[in-house]
Amino acid sequence: MGYVPVKGGTHAIEASIKRLKYERLKDEEILKIKVILSSMRGMIDQVMSEASLYSPELAALAIKQAEGSMEEAVFLMRAHRSTLPRQYYSRTVEAESMFVERRISASFKDIPGGQLLGATHDYTHRLLDFDLLEEKPEEISRWLTDYKKQLESAETAQDVVYFPKVVDYLREEGLFEVYEKNDAAPDDVTKKSLQFPSSRSARLQILTRGQTGAVTALGYASLRGYGQVHPNVGEVRVGRMPIYVDHPNEAEQDHGDEFYIGDIRITEVESFVPVKVKNDRNEDDLEFEIGYGICYGQNETKAIAMSILDQCLEHTEADFPTHDEEFVLLHIDSVESTGFISHLKMPHYVTFQSKLDSIRQVKKGVQPIES
Repeated sequence: MGYVPVKGGTHAIEASIKRLKYERLKDEEILKIKVILSSMRGMIDQVMSEASLYSPELAALAIKQAEGSMEEAVFLMRAHRSTLPRQYYSRTVEAESMFVERRISASFKDIPGGQLLGATHDYTHRLLDFDLLEEKPEEISRWLTDYKKQLESAETAQDVVYFPKVVDYLREEGLFEVYEKNDAAPDDVTKKSLQFPSSRSARLQILTRGQTGAVTALGYASLRGYGQVHPNVGEVRVGRMPIYVDHPNEAEQDHGDEFYIGDIRITEVESFVPVKVKNDRNEDDLEFEIGYGICYGQNETKAIAMSILDQCLEHTEADFPTHDEEFVLLHIDSVESTGFISHLKMPHYVTFQSKLDSIRQVKKGVQPIES
């Protein structure tokens, strides 16, 4: 087997990195972090979710450094996250404490507290807005002034409202099972390798860290027929969730002794999935199970798809790929999947030459077939 070493590798790599910087700067335009933060909410939210690191500023920096490549930005964020010390764990957060910005239900028209549409592209026309090509600062300032005046005239003095969960009303009717609170410490997939069969806490962590497109694709596959799940979205919530931690030097602490360290913006989804169960007479009855999805930022499609897969993976006995936790969880990770695909660009000279030599030897040993 012939093997030819590549010379000058270090110089070639340095030249490639310089060329990369040149491609970013050649038009002599500098994209400021502040611009990314103010105008690319969706991209920032997606990067934070897949990197499982909540920092809009670092996500904006990663997006700039990666020139808008999502997979590269997530890789940068994950790499940085691995260098950070974990100083404490937060207390368990409850969605009822969320300061809600958007809250809708596709299952009920009227829900306690009402539907809050909030900011979303759901109701916009999917047509290119060519006016955005000629936006002027003075026009933006004028529009913002008018809009703020409308908000001020519509606002009335009122207390902060916390909204109940839609599913709680169904539980009160006995339509959903009530479970005992589980205070067991969750598995931490960033400190312990994923094992199969996995716990639900581990699955939820992998799903919320999963690549948005991959999670959405598998959720869609389940809807389309690979599992034939068709849930109803009980509730979608987008808002800010307060985070509290215990004092690091006090072993026992009562409620109210915690410290508020800030809040995070999240999307939470609870989907109602119809399932058939056998009753006492061995007849099929219809019941509902809950699929759960949660992720950083306003990331609704991913959260809904996550809720679908969460319910699917509770039924690993089903003979569908979307119910196979190994198939789902090992293929949705952004860094794992893109890294393994991208490694194919790296030198494989020795292995490929070995395969070529094997084929050549086989070809030499093959005799032509006489007719």
